[in-house]
Amino acid sequence: MDAALLSAFAAGLALGLSLILAIGAQNAFVLRQGLRGDHVLAVVLTCALSDAVLITAGVSGFAALAEAAPWIAPLLRWGGAAFLLVYGAKAALAAWRGGAALRAAEEGTAGLRRAVLTCLALTWLNPHVYLDTLVLLGSIASRFEGRVWAFGSGAVTASFLFFFALGYGARLLRPVFAKPTAWRLLDAGIALVMWSIAAGLVLGG
Repeated sequence: MDAALLSAFAAGLALGLSLILAIGAQNAFVLRQGLRGDHVLAVVLTCALSDAVLITAGVSGFAALAEAAPWIAPLLRWGGAAFLLVYGAKAALAAWRGGAALRAAEEGTAGLRRAVLTCLALTWLNPHVYLDTLVLLGSIASRFEGRVWAFGSGAVTASFLFFFALGYGARLLRPVFAKPTAWRLLDAGIALVMWSIAAGLVLGG
């Protein structure tokens, strides 16, 4: 892989990780499943493959859409920047306030079908997933002319890495992320990454 493709892959990986690291219902569910050892493989694959489908659609469809309607690219660039600024502000506020430690649920083990359906609902019924994948990742991918698939591959890799690490590493993470301080540091890091990407969108023209 040459330097240009590696740079696009790294950008997709970094943005993908930044978007997916935010505390939410889906991540809390994966963490709980991992802590309990409950259908972990099925759950993490459902999350990662769903993201892969959405990211691929965003990366492949946005270029054609932007070519047919040139005004869409700048609109989504500014919209994406605004979204990232707000997203970063929410993460910064969460870091300032603290108290966002996740706790694993203590209910009994659920069946495989129920676990997968719950995971699908948390993924596909969340409106933010479409903003993240189809709009935000799609719009930023268009900036990597000739390297959109390297960027998309980086984002997909981020999803697989994160969900497998969270699902299978949950038992090791429990003592750490039961503490609000850990989430405050994570949220602060997310805010900085989001704001830096937003600045790149605005200043990149």
